[in-house]
Amino acid sequence: MNNCLKPTRTVLMAVGSFNPPTNMHLRIFELAKDFLQKNDHEVLGGIISPVHDQYGKKGLVSANHRCTMLKLAVETSNWINVSEWETQQEGWSRTAESLQFHKKALNDVNSEYNWAKKIQGNLLDREFPLNINLKLLCGADLIESFAVPGLWKDEDIENIVSNYGLVVISRSGSNPQQFIYESDLLTRLQRNISIVPEWITNEISSTKIRRALGRGESVRYLTSDSVLNYIQTNRLYIQ
Repeated sequence: MNNCLKPTRTVLMAVGSFNPPTNMHLRIFELAKDFLQKNDHEVLGGIISPVHDQYGKKGLVSANHRCTMLKLAVETSNWINVSEWETQQEGWSRTAESLQFHKKALNDVNSEYNWAKKIQGNLLDREFPLNINLKLLCGADLIESFAVPGLWKDEDIENIVSNYGLVVISRSGSNPQQFIYESDLLTRLQRNISIVPEWITNEISSTKIRRALGRGESVRYLTSDSVLNYIQTNRLYIQ
């Protein structure tokens, strides 16, 4: 097959607190995979990368708990993986730094990381160099946070969109297209931003799950039973 006809080898990566992981955190991977594979991409795998404890978000349980819950959550997936790299650093890592590390590990044929080896094992053609692309998967709220003063460095935004690309899941009430239009930087780079409509809307969030747990209310079917059992066993998010 001619190289120009081969689909782009792509891995999706989501970053965040995952405090706790929800069914929606996994669902967006499926939405993005369907979209990309209809647009000349070979989606090799997905990576969930939880933030370091020093991220400092209120109510953030330890990385050990969050990583364990994520591993339980992805047990039913044959292509989504958990990377603990960010949680094992000396402090909080910027998203651009995390993307750089994970892309390098994915393209290292001698990578020491199990998630990288597993994804490389999905390659249909083991030609070298591997040329695996990494895209940042996010919701519309993340792209809108680019406008929050002091939250993102301009050079990081340009680096992320230019060198990796965004796959944005658009929820009801969000308008990422308008946000892109109102940003000169994002308009210039919009060819690297894929907007994926979420037609089957789902408003599950970690915040709402923590609130319900704190009030002693049921959260069953909002996260996996294995995650819920872990939360209850370790008495997490109880006020």
